[in-house]
Amino acid sequence: MMQQYLRIKADYPHMLLFYRMGDFYELFYEDAERAARLLDITLTARGKSAGKPIPMAGIPYHAAENYLARLIRQGESVAICEQVGDPATSKGPVERKVVRIITPGTVTDEALLEERRDNLLATLYRQDSTWGLATLDLASGRFTVQEQETEEGLRGELERLQPVELLLPEEESFEWKEGGLTRRPEWHFDPETALQLLTAQFGTRDLGGFGCHGMDTAIRAAGALLQYVQETQRTALPHISGLKVERHDEALVIDAATRRNLELDRAHSGKREHTLTGLLDQTATAMGSRLLARWINRPLRDRAVIEARHDAVEALVQWFELRELRRLLAGAGDIERIPSRIALGSARPRDLATLRDTLALLPELQSLLAPLE
Repeated sequence: MMQQYLRIKADYPHMLLFYRMGDFYELFYEDAERAARLLDITLTARGKSAGKPIPMAGIPYHAAENYLARLIRQGESVAICEQVGDPATSKGPVERKVVRIITPGTVTDEALLEERRDNLLATLYRQDSTWGLATLDLASGRFTVQEQETEEGLRGELERLQPVELLLPEEESFEWKEGGLTRRPEWHFDPETALQLLTAQFGTRDLGGFGCHGMDTAIRAAGALLQYVQETQRTALPHISGLKVERHDEALVIDAATRRNLELDRAHSGKREHTLTGLLDQTATAMGSRLLARWINRPLRDRAVIEARHDAVEALVQWFELRELRRLLAGAGDIERIPSRIALGSARPRDLATLRDTLALLPELQSLLAPLE
């Protein structure tokens, strides 16, 4: 059995391996010691190797989501290894294989996500003096790219985006202490591979329609990010259907230190309370809360777009049906994230029931909003 474990573990050296044994997920060797420290669980031993006890720690199968959430919040990645063979017919150890990989930036399960914060996976690639930055919110499918000419500008954007996991080429010396850090082979950033992966994902011949012309460094970052997500999810990603280019002239440029001092959506304590977003957020849905945070963190420069937002807010404030609208929205589920779980094949019956109930609200919402058209 330990030979099987070591063979599987060799493919996931930088992740904790949850190895299913009956009603428990077991961890061995260094994984067991790390899990015991991070989760405050008992460290025991099973058998011996080279005359020394083999460290072991376990968690109940039915409570795995709670432990996973704690590990993800600490920047850990986990490979879930399940029994796929029949114990009654197996000769020797029951066949097992990794069926699920969970990293901080590829979480989509409701129980593992903060409902009012985006959960961003980011990738950096540097070519000469240009930095390419790609981000993906796998829980919604929102995929963005941009380029920065200075490290100061790049760090300002990372402070704004607050990715929970950052992918970097193996030889890149960029320092990052704000979240999970994952190193990727240099060849994953190959420009031809990136273009091939992205056009295949979007069903296009090129990326010109997304406004990416000339953004070779950002495209390499986006390609490496997509390849990583395909590896971890092991399924089609139909909800990732395009790229959005974020340009410097669209919004105010705020450096990292200024952002931290302004406490726009994260206080010095790391919490959302007592920040500008926390003060202004009176939204009825988690979707609205996340959108508001994005707006506050990226102040617009285009006067026409700013005035359009103000006009929309004014119309709602003066509208006598506002209370009824809030009542309806309060009953809506997170229809930005649920379709993504359906696309990834990880939706649960509760997700489908929530989607059903939310769709049932749409005719009433449409009728209520008709006077504002």
